[in-house]
Amino acid sequence: MMEDRTKYWVGFNLVRGIGPVRLERLLQHFGDIQSAWEARSYQLAAAGLNENLSREMIRIRENTCLDELMETIQKAGIKVYYWDHPHYPERLRHITQSPFVIYLKGDLIENDIWGVAIVGTRRYSDYGRQITGELARMLAGYGITVISGLARGIDGIAHQGSLDAGGRTIAVLGNGLDIVYPPEHKKLAERIVNHGALISDYPIGTPPDGSNFPPRNRIISGLAKMVIVIEAGQKSGALITAGYAAEQGKEVFAVPGKITSPASKGTNLLIKQGAHPLLSAQDVLDLLNMSLISEQRTVQKTLPSDPREALLFQAVGDEPQHVDEISSQVNLPIEEVTSTLALMELKGMVRKTFGMKYVAVRDMMIDYRSRSNLNGEGS
Repeated sequence: MMEDRTKYWVGFNLVRGIGPVRLERLLQHFGDIQSAWEARSYQLAAAGLNENLSREMIRIRENTCLDELMETIQKAGIKVYYWDHPHYPERLRHITQSPFVIYLKGDLIENDIWGVAIVGTRRYSDYGRQITGELARMLAGYGITVISGLARGIDGIAHQGSLDAGGRTIAVLGNGLDIVYPPEHKKLAERIVNHGALISDYPIGTPPDGSNFPPRNRIISGLAKMVIVIEAGQKSGALITAGYAAEQGKEVFAVPGKITSPASKGTNLLIKQGAHPLLSAQDVLDLLNMSLISEQRTVQKTLPSDPREALLFQAVGDEPQHVDEISSQVNLPIEEVTSTLALMELKGMVRKTFGMKYVAVRDMMIDYRSRSNLNGEGS
């Protein structure tokens, strides 16, 4: 059963024109989602909402039964995660314009944090098909989740390749989750639900309009550790995904191709602009640091977090900090701090830089501070 307040997040998602920035302002003004949803027109005006948007919100509020809508969502097997929901993907919290609501069919797991996005053109070549299939199968073999957009062409091949190799895959849609687009990917979507997840930030019933797809690309890159562009024309949506990835500080790979091929103009341009040229599958594995990922997974399964880890995770900042400074902050012996930080590095919670300095990794799927609070360990 979904929490009662979930319906108010869904309600705001129905109002075109209220995005993450405006909703955040409303939450700051009213204090909670229910109060913002139930506010009167003069209160919305005081919160900074213009007259037209306020009128539209009230119209939708008066003509929508949120309880019935939530029942429809539940019957469709769709989950709803919002900003402060404990299962909201941690990576998405930190991107610009993070969606305040996501709808999900299937499941996300903690290992999805090592997901890699594979995107590209709908008009692929035999070369593009071969490279995409090989990469998706290789990543699946290493337990890496493949993320894409369920579109015709490279996206569909990437999802299919991962599933055929027994892997997990996530598809981010540009329409409501009650619709599969393109329709020929219906069986593929069913397989993804059983071995990954379908995700959208659009309400159910939203058709696959062309204007929906560029914004959803920020979610594809946002969920991924890195983005691989296989083939892309100069105006391909895959380039938009690569642009979002660069803004989010993600690594971007591009497969080089013939300079005479329209499908390679975009990827060759990305390489010219600084993307990593993908010359072999090993390039991806090297950047992912597969040996460290394997160790992280092993340690995460065998060593639970403890109060020392929680204390150190709060102390380590987003900028490199020397171990002596960290020890001084937490008032623990230096040898205890260094040994605990070593374990935390294997768990992927912190990263060691030069000169015995550490920096926090804030993109864990489940934030350790949140986890400790959920377990009743927080203050």
